[in-house]
Amino acid sequence: MNLKELSLETIEALMDALPLDVSFVDAQDTVKFFNTPKAGRLFPRTKMDLGRKVQNCHPPQSLDKVNAILTGFKTGSKEDAAFWINFKGKIVYINYFPVRDAEGKYLGCLEVTQDITELQKLTGEKRL
Repeated sequence: MNLKELSLETIEALMDALPLDVSFVDAQDTVKFFNTPKAGRLFPRTKMDLGRKVQNCHPPQSLDKVNAILTGFKTGSKEDAAFWINFKGKIVYINYFPVRDAEGKYLGCLEVTQDITELQKLTGEKRL
C-alpha cells in the first residue's frame, strides 16, 4: 500500500496503536518523530524532545554507544543494533535500524523499544 493514500491522522493513529515505542532521528541526529502508544512509552518523550539532538536524550554514560551506532549507520558498516536491559522490573528490548531511501542514502535512524517481559514467558504455541 502506498502511504500517500493515508491521511497523516491515520498514519499517526497506526503508529500509536503499536505496542512499541518508535522514534525517528534524521540524518543530522535530530529527533523528528515519536509515537505515543496507548499503554504509554517506556521512555517518555515530550514535544520538547522534537528538534533536539538525540545525544541530548540519552544518559551521558551511553553517548559513546549512541554515537558509534549512528556512525555505523551513516557509513553503512552497521545495519542494526539491539540491546536488552532490565528497567523498572521489566525486560526491555531496544533495536535501532538505519532508514535509507531507494538509492541507499542514509535518511536517519529508527529506534524501536518493547517491553518483552511477558514475551519471554511464552512456551509452545497459541494458534488462532
